[in-house]
Amino acid sequence: MTEEIKDSAADHSRRNFIRTTALAAAGFMIVPRHVLGKGFLAPSDRLQVAGIGVGGKGESDLTGVFKGGKSDIAFLCDVDDRRAANSVKRFPKAKYYKDYRQMLDKEAKNIDGVVISTPDHNHAMQAMAAMQLGKHVYVQKPLTHDIYEARMLTQAAKKYQVVTQMGNQGASGEGVRKLQDWLDAGLIGKVHTVYCWTNRPVWPQGISWPATGGNIPAELDWDLWLGSAPFKPYVDKLVPFNWRGWWDYGTGAIGDMGCHLVEPPFRILDLDTPISVECSVGSVYVDEFKRGYFPESCPPSSHVIMTFEKTKKTKGNLQMHWMDGGIKPERPEEMLPNESFGDNGTLFIGTRGKMICDTYGANPRLLPLTKNESDRTKPKATRVPGDVEGHYTQWAEAAIAGYGKMELSSPFEIAGPLTETLLIANLAIRGIDVQKPKADGKGFTYPGRDIKMLWDKQNMRVTNFDEVNQFVKREYRQGWSLGV
Repeated sequence: MTEEIKDSAADHSRRNFIRTTALAAAGFMIVPRHVLGKGFLAPSDRLQVAGIGVGGKGESDLTGVFKGGKSDIAFLCDVDDRRAANSVKRFPKAKYYKDYRQMLDKEAKNIDGVVISTPDHNHAMQAMAAMQLGKHVYVQKPLTHDIYEARMLTQAAKKYQVVTQMGNQGASGEGVRKLQDWLDAGLIGKVHTVYCWTNRPVWPQGISWPATGGNIPAELDWDLWLGSAPFKPYVDKLVPFNWRGWWDYGTGAIGDMGCHLVEPPFRILDLDTPISVECSVGSVYVDEFKRGYFPESCPPSSHVIMTFEKTKKTKGNLQMHWMDGGIKPERPEEMLPNESFGDNGTLFIGTRGKMICDTYGANPRLLPLTKNESDRTKPKATRVPGDVEGHYTQWAEAAIAGYGKMELSSPFEIAGPLTETLLIANLAIRGIDVQKPKADGKGFTYPGRDIKMLWDKQNMRVTNFDEVNQFVKREYRQGWSLGV
């Protein structure tokens, strides 16, 4: 933490103490939030939480926050009454809204923190709107849809001095900390290669946009669901799950699972965003020798190679391989033929050994597996009470304590660069489908299919293939804004 942030946090603390003490001396036992003003919690308060997107994952997020015992779920917001039904039933005292803008406008003085669990394309503008009101935010992974959005949210968290957490619960898990202890103890030496793989997508990808639409359910506000995305007529089976496979709304398999699988090496190896990225993707052929062209949809599978600059914990520059669509790396020679390799996992290859884990960094183990029987490494990395589920309570307690007072597992200062990393990988994936007419006008070329893209972090751009920079920052639909 910089001295500037520390000083600012201390100023907030002093002002809060002086003001609260003065009010208590005047005879107030419980001080209403609106009296203290934006960003101040009375000592007797619990965190008053509003949820945006409260069905499915949003329902489990709010339940996790509530079970921590530090929060009240005071407001609910969802564009689809069907999806919201369970949360409305579970939190009957919570006031319900359909438009998050109306909720924030009318209830800002009664809200301390906002939990955002909407589709990827609306994360950034909802989080930014809450932070600009001084509200602490918990945002589902991936943090944003675009690289530019991730950078802006990271800066905004510091500017508005709010407590932030991304919803990659494994960042608070025991597994990641055990991997950290093994690495710091030198058990696998310095790492030079990492493999991350997943069986995602488990939704349709590599397909054309449906030719026929559907009837918008009465409970769904389609325009609000689209939010920042371009207007398109409603189609069946996009909501509530399959939007993940379309670039207008989702970020593909790496957006869905990268925050769980890339997070362990990103954290324990002290990585920053990659300096280069290249990839190959699975093809869909629609006829003999005729490759399908579906630029609106993510490919059915991909293999991305990201190169990261050397850190104190790596041997030279690190290569990270991302594989999705069921593609897996070669089985490590230390594993027996029938030992489970798993559908989702992360493999660290070091100069002295290897270690592996599952999603969330769970089930960490040294290779060969017999090494785990004699492992006596002392735990040194700080553990989070409650393990993975403690991720929610950690955010709520930090919000009550105030900005800069408590350490978090996935604040935007970490979650932002991690999300940028995954979205840089998506630049390479999307670059595969960049199409240009041939000089003779007969057919097209695809210049991005053979390029190792070089990333300029400071300027947020690929320096050697400008065509993909259009995906760094998209244009919002008219009437919607990031507010910066």
